[in-house]
Amino acid sequence: MPTVKNIPGPYRFFFYSFDCNEPMHVHAQREGTVCKFWLEPVVLSKNHGFTSKELNTIREIIYNNRNKIVEAWHEHCGKTSGSKN
Repeated sequence: MPTVKNIPGPYRFFFYSFDCNEPMHVHAQREGTVCKFWLEPVVLSKNHGFTSKELNTIREIIYNNRNKIVEAWHEHCGKTSGSKN
């Protein structure tokens, strides 16, 4: 599970190895909770345990670090994988 580096806070942002066949997205995890956000636009896809307040915080972190996350996606999946184009 490749992790997006240098995003401060209590959350780990990552991709699964098999994620590249889907549109660009990122997973966020803290302890036993996890969620998935699409990146174009930044929209919640799935949630397993986060409160609405935490989801808003995670959405803001993703939005503020979107370029870093997209770059990590391209490093992991390649430039054309997961594209909606």
